[in-house]
Amino acid sequence: MNNRFEALTVFCSLAETLQFKETASRLAVSPPVVTRVIAELEDYLGEPLFQRNTRQVRLTDFGEHFLPEAQALLAQSERLFVSGKQRQEREMSGLVRITVPSWRINDNILAKLLTALAPYPELIIDWRDTMSKLDTVTHRIDIGVRIGLQPDDKFIVKKITDIGDVLVASPALIAQLGKPSSLDDLVTRYPFAAQINPSTGRAWPFPLNPSQILKPHRINFLCTDTYTALQAVLQGKSVGLLSDFLCEPYLQSGQLVRLFPKVDIQKWQLFLYRPYETVTPPRVLKVFEVLEGILKEEFGRVVRG
Repeated sequence: MNNRFEALTVFCSLAETLQFKETASRLAVSPPVVTRVIAELEDYLGEPLFQRNTRQVRLTDFGEHFLPEAQALLAQSERLFVSGKQRQEREMSGLVRITVPSWRINDNILAKLLTALAPYPELIIDWRDTMSKLDTVTHRIDIGVRIGLQPDDKFIVKKITDIGDVLVASPALIAQLGKPSSLDDLVTRYPFAAQINPSTGRAWPFPLNPSQILKPHRINFLCTDTYTALQAVLQGKSVGLLSDFLCEPYLQSGQLVRLFPKVDIQKWQLFLYRPYETVTPPRVLKVFEVLEGILKEEFGRVVRG
């Protein structure tokens, strides 16, 4: 075996990920290289380090005992032989997975994030733009952005701002159907635009607050994202219950009318989160910090503007 430290690096990475493809991605090599290095190390040691089948990979008893010694040896070698510049470069290399809601404002957010991270060319960003809530374990998400109730204490959370919903319709639809006299009148006579819950395939409900949910008699437009629902409302087809930051420019221009502004509609938190980890890679901490600043700046501008 020509490079024992390289073999230990591959072994420790595979012991962490338990995925050959993931290890290859982290180390910027091909999966066959990972397979070959592990096979050579096992042959050298005379013991299998991993048990693997078509569905999973796990450490053997020998591998579990060997791992702490390998990790300690690698840590010692890095302290001895890695320069300050190399250490910083290594800390800021690798993959960071981020999940965000499907917003068009993401174009600005992502542009600012990539600009801020330009000094770290070895940093890989995996950007998941989806309205589905991705599981941090199953999908291996490092950082998430969501609107909702604050998650439980398994996460480190940074609140960005409060996001409220507003009931809106176009002046043309109001002129056509007449101004609704009450919420009951609204849900009886007015058609609604609804967004589809990707997890169930059915329309999301229309909650105003914990004790009040609108139940429209007719839904005449279905879609999977809030921007498409906005278009249906702007064109006078439907009433919408949409985010205030999304509707504000159109309310100011008169293209939309806010219905029942005195009705109490619950506000939600826009928050940035990451799971608690025993050890969080510096690259994740850096991206988290940068993204927090960008979101606060961007949503502050949207609210002000």
